[in-house]
Amino acid sequence: MSGLKTSRTADVQVRNRGQVPDGADVYAQGKMLAVIGHVRGPVLTVRVKLTQAASTSANRPATAQAVVDVNGRMVRAHVAANSMFEAVDLLQERLAARLTRPRRYAAGGPHRNGTPSRTSRDGAGHDHRPHRHHVPAGERRIVRHKSFSLVHQTPEDAVIDLEAMDHDFWLFTDLASGRDSIVYRDVRTGRHRMASLGPLGQEREVDGLLGVSTVPVPTSSVTEAVSRLHLTGLPFVFFNDTATGRGCVLYHRYDGHYGLITPSR
Repeated sequence: MSGLKTSRTADVQVRNRGQVPDGADVYAQGKMLAVIGHVRGPVLTVRVKLTQAASTSANRPATAQAVVDVNGRMVRAHVAANSMFEAVDLLQERLAARLTRPRRYAAGGPHRNGTPSRTSRDGAGHDHRPHRHHVPAGERRIVRHKSFSLVHQTPEDAVIDLEAMDHDFWLFTDLASGRDSIVYRDVRTGRHRMASLGPLGQEREVDGLLGVSTVPVPTSSVTEAVSRLHLTGLPFVFFNDTATGRGCVLYHRYDGHYGLITPSR
């Protein structure tokens, strides 16, 4: 199969992009129906995208992505594999793990005594995420700019949304302070951390769930943030935009270019 098309069985919508093998869309529909069959609560929609890279030399050229709407709660998973059918199997595993998590962490958070609980594990894990395509730094562009009203929530709920959506970061407004903030997973420790605009306090833990960074959030223009992202090699940078005074995120996309997220005023 080639091109981009949409098929629908029950509440599962599957889109194919590229030379997706015959039968992969039906296989994905069956796997997703099996996953949502164990979900408590109404599943409103399931959207799946299967993408086969054009280059046969690409590392793990088959990617599968799914977004499930469980009565207004969005849950997402994104994986890559050597074959499309393997990618769909990994997608089922990862999505099932995320859908079975409780909406809120139990007392003490997901990490008790430094060990992740069963509900905090990721099924297929982050090792199966797609690799970013390499684009020379001079050719990278901001190809997507998203602007929306940030959710006012606690850091604990921000972490839950971060994990449910399978993102590297989650931008939100801290309910207690009213400041633009971000939660993310520290790649060195595997623990979640939070950074916020405004005055800094001492290093602390939020209900044992995540550490709060005392490193100042840089104030810069978008152009300066692009330079910082390139120089640091980080997957994203959180910065205080000099033009708006709001917390924004510039991040690497899987296609090798950049994406920008800004709060709407």
